[in-house]
Amino acid sequence: MCLAIPGRVEKLDEAGKFPRMAEVDSGGIKRSICIDFLPDIKIGEYVLVHVGYALEKINEKEAKEQLESFRKAEDIIAEKLK
Repeated sequence: MCLAIPGRVEKLDEAGKFPRMAEVDSGGIKRSICIDFLPDIKIGEYVLVHVGYALEKINEKEAKEQLESFRKAEDIIAEKLK
């Protein structure tokens, strides 16, 4: 089983280097990811990220629902650890 985290594409590396990279925001955490599997990705779109690679595009509603589910799970875990 793998876990893919939604992220909003904030910046594209347009330098023409390989691999193609982008910066994504996943619920306030920004990271650099490889976008080679999604050549037509644009700033503002949402992607699912696994081990530093954008695997597929998803719509904004789905991305926000998934991020909210992660926040709820984090809250439950934090409460259990108190």
